[in-house]
Amino acid sequence: MQLGILNQMPTPKNMTAEQTVQHTLSLVELAEGWGYSSYWFAEHHGTKGMASSSPEIMMAAAASRTKQIQVGSGGILLPQYSPYKVASQLLQLEALFPGRIEAGVGRSPGGNETIRSLLANGKENEMGIFQQKVQQLQNYVHGNTKIRATPRTQEPPRLYVLGLGPNSAKLANDEQVGYVFGHFIQPEHGVETHQTLRELHHTHDIKTAVFVICGKDNEHAEKLALSQDLWLLNVEKGLDSRIPSYEEASRQTFSLSDQKKIKQNRKRMIIGGPKRVKEAMKRLVDDYQSESFLLVASIYDPLERERSFKRIIELF
Repeated sequence: MQLGILNQMPTPKNMTAEQTVQHTLSLVELAEGWGYSSYWFAEHHGTKGMASSSPEIMMAAAASRTKQIQVGSGGILLPQYSPYKVASQLLQLEALFPGRIEAGVGRSPGGNETIRSLLANGKENEMGIFQQKVQQLQNYVHGNTKIRATPRTQEPPRLYVLGLGPNSAKLANDEQVGYVFGHFIQPEHGVETHQTLRELHHTHDIKTAVFVICGKDNEHAEKLALSQDLWLLNVEKGLDSRIPSYEEASRQTFSLSDQKKIKQNRKRMIIGGPKRVKEAMKRLVDDYQSESFLLVASIYDPLERERSFKRIIELF
């Protein structure tokens, strides 16, 4: 099993953005030492609690503090940007850290229409031509254009499309790039999506991103996950996106609709002690017939988060 980390860089309520960044970079170094194969950064805008708005910059910072772990974006919001500019940034990273760059691009607008428009400098919404922009990006990083993106590296960075279902899987296959399935967002189409990739004989890398929290035992894991439950609920409601403490989460009174939503969200997660986590991840391998995962976790205490990731890698 190949394990990586996808860091959305959620900020606990008792920490600043600066502190979150420093803990993030410390975790990259630890992850490499533990044996994780890759470390990816998300792109989020207009939120109080997400400290990763520029994955390309975080990739450079992470790679400069490590020696061999792959660094990636999960993902760059391509509809808002020039494929030429994105290609140039990725090629610059590839020149700095040869063979270590994994570039995931997504179709998300990045926030509400105001945020999307600001990111795109007022241009019209280009989500409808996402595949065309992936094609352009692919051509630029491979040097298959009259006007070349630079620097001209020996090898191109590896490209991935992020998606939630069979249509995005078909797009990744059409454009001959890797694919990342967002189980941590919408697991319902997971089996169908991976089956589609197999039927298409997709030859590029496939990863699955999933929420995983591994405690000392099941009870400890449930305590850690309570903060994530409330955090995710708040994010979906457009409320404070910083991670609440366990104490705050345990005092929270959840309505019936909140309880229903939390139960539904738990389908996006693997929560438990080592034995339960190992069994659940093996079931996911069987269901998806894929063994490459990006792990996501929003835990209030950075040290507990580190311990959770360490427990998981030691299982495999």
